[in-house]
Amino acid sequence: MTRPVDHELVQAAADIARTRCRGDNHTVAAAGRARDGRIVTAVNAYHFTGGPCAELVLIGAAAAQGVYELDTIVAVGDRDRGVLPPCGRCRQALLDYFPAIDVIVGGKDRVRSVPITDLLPESYVWADQQLDIE
Repeated sequence: MTRPVDHELVQAAADIARTRCRGDNHTVAAAGRARDGRIVTAVNAYHFTGGPCAELVLIGAAAAQGVYELDTIVAVGDRDRGVLPPCGRCRQALLDYFPAIDVIVGGKDRVRSVPITDLLPESYVWADQQLDIE
């Protein structure tokens, strides 16, 4: 299912990628739209030990700003690489934190917004597997 693309969000991520991503440690920016309309941004923290992607950094940055509900997220590569899809780890984390979030994906001429569940069909949902022990 395709939904309307939040072009302001894509531009916010592209602006951060262009102005804040410098060198090999920060090569991808992410932007997320909070339920109240605010935009939160972040960059990845590359490290050979497996540093976090921009989407994961964004989850923490959002929480630090009091944003616990995100409606939409997008990642954009530096050097004008455009919109990048989330990796598998990020897809799972986004599903677990925000099961109704939309993710902007696609190439320059085919950008679209889709529910996270479309990116992880028949997925494992961590919350569904937790036992209520009384």
